Amino acid sequence: MPIYEYRCEKCSSQFEVLTSFAERDRAQVCPTCESTRTRVQVSSFASFGAAEGAASLGSGALPASSGGCCGGSCGCGSRN
Repeated sequence: MPIYEYRCEKCSSQFEVLTSFAERDRAQVCPTCESTRTRVQVSSFASFGAAEGAASLGSGALPASSGGCCGGSCGCGSRN
């Protein structure tokens, strides 16, 4: 079940609710003012992958053995 971000139209606070996709457009109760005049927000999501691993290397580059964009199976990163 995804977490959706909501904004209260009465007090402008933002909050998150764990709810199903089918229930996401249903008005939620604002935890600050208890209003039901709330709207679901368009939000971004975090992704985990090679870019995050590269950041931990300090240099910002992928390790030489990474094989490029797909781990080397297509040959794009393996130029020996």
